[in-house]
Amino acid sequence: MDARTDKLTHLMLSRLKLRHFSILDAIDKHRTISRSAAALQVTQPAMTRSLREIEDIFMTRLFERSSVGLKATPSGETALRYARLMLTHAEATSRQLSNINDGRIGSLRIGITPHIPELLLTSTLTHLLGSSPRISVAVREATTDELVAALHARELDCVIGRSYNGVLEDEFVQEPIYYQKPCLLVARRSHTRLSRGPLDWKQLADLDWIMQPPTTPMRRSIEAIFTSAGVRPPLPFVETYSLKSMGAVFATEPNAITIIAQDTAVPLITSGVCAMLPYPLHWNLPPVSVFAPNDLAQHAVLQSLMAVIRSAALQLKLPSSSS
Repeated sequence: MDARTDKLTHLMLSRLKLRHFSILDAIDKHRTISRSAAALQVTQPAMTRSLREIEDIFMTRLFERSSVGLKATPSGETALRYARLMLTHAEATSRQLSNINDGRIGSLRIGITPHIPELLLTSTLTHLLGSSPRISVAVREATTDELVAALHARELDCVIGRSYNGVLEDEFVQEPIYYQKPCLLVARRSHTRLSRGPLDWKQLADLDWIMQPPTTPMRRSIEAIFTSAGVRPPLPFVETYSLKSMGAVFATEPNAITIIAQDTAVPLITSGVCAMLPYPLHWNLPPVSVFAPNDLAQHAVLQSLMAVIRSAALQLKLPSSSS
């Protein structure tokens, strides 16, 4: 390392404190020294001195004045990312210690995409909540890309979502658990009409497509199917990953159509608002995978959780990732 880097490292290790991270975060959120001071219940002069102290430690200016108040400089953005990561670690450690003091072994923050079978979700939660000693569980539901971003920010400990190539292998483990078969779902009132003749992607492209957001593995898979068939991917009529929202669209729009996993389509089909077209789709969706930071992947809780997920996949008679 050069002399400046050596000095910066020394200053951070010897002078940087956890309260400094809270100060940086407050200034970025509130944009003024006065509002930041009020939020942290300190005086304005004390806040000003603290910011100067932090900038001395980082050996650079972290905020500059702008039309919207104080705005982070490029160096400030880097310091803020580090600060928020440290604050997240502190909050997670506090939660773990509180759970241990309450007689639990700890806590697990897990992210789950909505398009996984109910048996898998039930098995996962039953296993976690039935562990002894008990652990505290926090569940977040969102798209895979949103959950992996939260995992990267250390807001989650693991994620069950669709495998995709947006994960850095040197930071995370991405283990495929099982594959799901896709199916074409259409509004029930259009099922008979759309079931006639051979599968025609050009005809289907003219319907009202329900798709997941563009950054999701599922959306990319659907667009790739149209492209490989020589058809321009349709623009979505509705963008959502919510099964409940999909059901509402199918109930009101006769030309609604989507592609989802066969097992997660069951509740929609059972409700009577849609039906599956009789065309087999000879490709697998991106596999359902477990994502975890490398430093947590070998933790006993996560290892046992993945074993339960594999067992649930066998009960569902889904092809495993090795098939």
